[in-house]
Amino acid sequence: MDVDLEAAVVRQGDLVRALKEQSAPKQEIDAAVTVLKDLKVKLAAKEAASAQVKNFRETVTNVLKRRLFFVKSFKIYGGVAGLFDYGPPGSAVKDNVLSFWHQHFVVYDDLLKVDCPCLTPEAVLKASGHVDRFTDLMVKDVKLGDCYRADHVVKDFVKDALEKDPRMPAAQKEDYARTLASLDDFTADELGAKIKEYGIKAPDSKNDLSEPFPFNLMFATPIGPAGLLQGYLRPETAQGMFVNFNELLLYNGGKLPFGAAQVGQAFRNEISPRQGLLRVREFTLAEIEFFVDPVDKSHPRFGSVADLEFFLFPRSQQVNMSAPLKVRLGDAVAQKIIDNETLGYYIGRTYLFLTTLGINKERLRFRQHLANEMAHYAADCWDAEIECSYGWIECVGLADRSAYDLEAHSAASNTKLVASRNLPEPILVEEFRPVPNRKQIGICFKADQKLVLESLEKLSSEEVVEMVAKLESAGEAPLHSDSTDKTFTIKKGMVDKQVTKKTKDKESFTPSVIEPSFGIGRIIYCLFEHCFDTREGADSVEQLNFFRFPPVVAPVKCSVFSLVQNAGLDELAQSISVELRRAGLAVKTDITGRSIGKRYARTDEIGIPFAITVDSSEGGVTVRDRDSKEQIRVPVEQVTQLLTDLSAGNKKWKDARCAYPAHTSSDKTDEDKTDE
Repeated sequence: MDVDLEAAVVRQGDLVRALKEQSAPKQEIDAAVTVLKDLKVKLAAKEAASAQVKNFRETVTNVLKRRLFFVKSFKIYGGVAGLFDYGPPGSAVKDNVLSFWHQHFVVYDDLLKVDCPCLTPEAVLKASGHVDRFTDLMVKDVKLGDCYRADHVVKDFVKDALEKDPRMPAAQKEDYARTLASLDDFTADELGAKIKEYGIKAPDSKNDLSEPFPFNLMFATPIGPAGLLQGYLRPETAQGMFVNFNELLLYNGGKLPFGAAQVGQAFRNEISPRQGLLRVREFTLAEIEFFVDPVDKSHPRFGSVADLEFFLFPRSQQVNMSAPLKVRLGDAVAQKIIDNETLGYYIGRTYLFLTTLGINKERLRFRQHLANEMAHYAADCWDAEIECSYGWIECVGLADRSAYDLEAHSAASNTKLVASRNLPEPILVEEFRPVPNRKQIGICFKADQKLVLESLEKLSSEEVVEMVAKLESAGEAPLHSDSTDKTFTIKKGMVDKQVTKKTKDKESFTPSVIEPSFGIGRIIYCLFEHCFDTREGADSVEQLNFFRFPPVVAPVKCSVFSLVQNAGLDELAQSISVELRRAGLAVKTDITGRSIGKRYARTDEIGIPFAITVDSSEGGVTVRDRDSKEQIRVPVEQVTQLLTDLSAGNKKWKDARCAYPAHTSSDKTDEDKTDE
């Protein structure tokens, strides 16, 4: 329901009634009535469109479940909310999306791909901030203990109230509209106040609700049989790339910029999963961490995407309640709408990735984070949002996270995660090294003498100066051992400093990171909706469902039929299928006696882009295009190469149509003809 439009209808209706009660001039009343009628027409159109969208979603979901694209996990045991299994066509689409992602990003940009464990020690996620801040606000049924996400409880109550009471006073409607618009910004106290103000009860039992409180979304699990090491199932894949930065930098020859990539499962213990595949508890992420020098965030390949034009939704447009803008990417970066070239480059590459998959470019936008959404350390953040029946859904996050992640892990682990750059001119610098009094250290620390000496050797020049200064002023200073987590007290006279001068031609710095993060499941669901279509059957009565998957993501590339059940035709169909599989193509063979039209319809419904019909034992076969239903005649010896080229995108259907003669109806492979 459009809350703003509904409120406008109520306000205008109140105005008309007030004018009539005041015996206002007929002309003034008529004008107000005209405005009211126009608003009602607009509201009716909005409601009809909303119902149509809901019906569309149900139709798509029914087809996806019936053809086993996905199914609720552990269904025979009642299922678990937020967990789904991909069936054969669904898992094939997912594999193809990930394969294309690997080719489009990892191969094209020469990224360093890693594969890290899902189990993550608490120390890592403590440093990243997930242990303390990765939370949603939750409320509980005070009697039964059932848990609900607090903002969802308020949102559902308000929407339900608006739908049930169209005659609600305008002031109350406006209050509800403001609440819906502000939910994401509410604190726990503000959400609790709204729950009390509206008298909201537990959705299932109607019992009272607790005060909202933060709930950490990570799945906790002890590591090891004794349970002494606390761990979590990772909520993202990024941390494995950050903690391996030094090794990756060394592997890359010590040079920046470079990117790391990882694809894998992530886990979030959603309080109340909803929206099907869009919000789940276990999901696949594909993430890139591109490390750059913070003083130079240019990208050598930015020119390859600079001329792309697509919808950007900058912060200024959102604040002014204006529509997204269609902008040339190069201009957006030049005008600092997008902060830098590397972030702009990955926005452009993401646009190409999504639209090649089959996402409608008119229903794709890149929305910049508002000031209250931005982390304090971030330089710029954008979301690739795709419109589907649930509204605009964030499917890819693209952020310039500055140096926050590497600095956080450096501090927590006492390990330098830095790169170096050449200085314009060499400079003379002083370096300080510790000079230990081994005799005094040995007398004082005995068995720990070696450990103390090793810890002193690891001190940086700045730390040596700081320690000696403390010894002079306070007579003692702490010394921490990273390997044993012990802290020793060093006394005055145990350590002095030695200064050396050296020429320095390089300086160390902590790189910034540009992070594109792809929610693969969300992209796939939006792809299902964007590729779904219907058309009339041969009898002009039945509606046939089909998916217009591009060949690159289609679960099966080609179906192979024999027109009639005939030993010779069946054998040739099987032979062609074998050759196609040897070429690496997923093929579905159907030599049953059903009508060719029904077989086409069944394969169209899972999105198979091409069909080969064997209607003669010599001379060639018929190749059909799913979307246009056009057919061409192709020699048997050329059909494997043609289908390989079409499936890989090396050729388009129009190229094949120009290269081979069209099928004529006399060949009896028309979709409205039955087998003889």
